[in-house]
Amino acid sequence: MMVVSAAEAAAALALTGPGGVALLSAEGAAGFLGPRAWRALVDEARAAHPGVAAPDLLCCGPAAGDALAALRAGCRGIVLDASCPAFTAIASACAEAGALLLPGRPPAIEARSLDLRHPAGQARLAAWLTVPPDDTRGHLR
Repeated sequence: MMVVSAAEAAAALALTGPGGVALLSAEGAAGFLGPRAWRALVDEARAAHPGVAAPDLLCCGPAAGDALAALRAGCRGIVLDASCPAFTAIASACAEAGALLLPGRPPAIEARSLDLRHPAGQARLAAWLTVPPDDTRGHLR
């Protein structure tokens, strides 16, 4: 699920149950939000729902420097465009750090497109989350 605030992330985690959901940043968020702010956003949501699985992915677009900054900040899920000339080097650094590196953004529903205060929004989220285990839409387990 793509989230842009701690409130969105916490609301999503409140509705997902213990199975959780992957939290994906906005496209290129490493460049404009920064990895430390992303970590703080995710940590706040996780603290509000400690029993819920919530792997997270910070999108770095094509910026290798942002991906390295994300690793230094403790991010363990990074999205870096596969066309980045330094992708192979970043992949090696991620492997060494035990971080997941994806070569593109996974499919995700945007939290801001749902009104999670109302049953219709909650139903859309529930439908998104009840996908077959081999479907990776927003799930990283």
